Amino acid sequence: MQIRNHPPLHLTYCLNIHRGETWPENFRAIRDKALVVRDAVAAGQSFGLGLRLSAVAAAQLADETVLGEFRTFLGDQRLYAFTINGFPYGAFHGTPVKQDVYRPDWRAPERRDYTNQLADILSRLLPDGVMGSISTVPGSYRTWISGDEDVFGMAKHLAEAAWHCHRIAEARGREIVVALEPEPDCWVETTQETVTFLNDSVFRLGGAYLRSAHGLGAGAAEQILRRHLGACLDTVHAAVEFEDPSDCLRQYAAAGVRVPKVQLGCALGWTPSRDTVGRLRAFAESVYLHQVKVRDAHGGVTAYPDLPEALAAWEQGRGGAGDQWRVHFHIPLFAEPSAGLCSTGDLLGAAFARALAETAVPHLEIETYTFDVLPDELRGMDVTASIAAEYRWVLARLVDRG
Repeated sequence: MQIRNHPPLHLTYCLNIHRGETWPENFRAIRDKALVVRDAVAAGQSFGLGLRLSAVAAAQLADETVLGEFRTFLGDQRLYAFTINGFPYGAFHGTPVKQDVYRPDWRAPERRDYTNQLADILSRLLPDGVMGSISTVPGSYRTWISGDEDVFGMAKHLAEAAWHCHRIAEARGREIVVALEPEPDCWVETTQETVTFLNDSVFRLGGAYLRSAHGLGAGAAEQILRRHLGACLDTVHAAVEFEDPSDCLRQYAAAGVRVPKVQLGCALGWTPSRDTVGRLRAFAESVYLHQVKVRDAHGGVTAYPDLPEALAAWEQGRGGAGDQWRVHFHIPLFAEPSAGLCSTGDLLGAAFARALAETAVPHLEIETYTFDVLPDELRGMDVTASIAAEYRWVLARLVDRG
């Protein structure tokens, strides 16, 4: 739904909250779930969709007949698609995902080809005058990268994705931006790392590759890369890194890095206590990675790859008084966890609303894909009612203040 005209701002929720690895499953989620959310928060209005397509679903939707039927459905229901979550390539629900969510990474041509197919699909779905965004893996998982050859492989494939989006813009007049989504323990996990990787590796090495492969001048190559590659700010990931999302937006703007999409969510916080550790253990589940950052009283940060490892270290006596924990677990925006736990929602207040307006972010996407694995205390309503409540939270807290 378009919630601001000048500059344009579109709000959606990510359909990765619903199970589905094939296009028929994805379509049923739109028909049976997204329409319920629309009627609850935007009855009678055009309603934007944030698609999540696995590689299997993308290949199925790319069929001309299937895509045409979906376009007709969108028109009939006053729906429009403007962004795709292109992060998870394979299965994302009901099976252990953990580090596999990053496979294939940007070293692999399969990641480029999948992203290009998403861009082709999105270019056929975008309304006139609306830009498109595709969020993607932040390069790779950090421990998988072993040297310059890996870095060049990522830069080259990202440059080829940008070139593909450039060709779409020339042929169809549709502007699409592929946005790296920094995440804890990945090749880029902070705002500064993302800026450095884009400026020093992707725009430099990728620019050289485009100049060689397509006979471009230096200025033209860089212009294509900066137009079609950027960063997706996930406010949960930023909070886990103890970053302020408002500062992140301004850092990207100062560095000339586009932010086509902000994913809205709250991370889980904990102040260590023997009395409340049991409540935190309820969030240690087997499907997703829940990276943990622990900041001590002196500002030092200790990282753990998953919540069980962090809890085991705490049980062994590591850590101290005054520690603050941030856990990569997407909890609903409106949630108020029980005593001992907290939400990072305070980071998404008036200052963040101003930063969104100042930096002209065009897309907002509510993302709470962990709904099915939330402890019962935070899953007290149907998924569509929970999503609708998140919309109302955003509209009241960010849009009215922006």
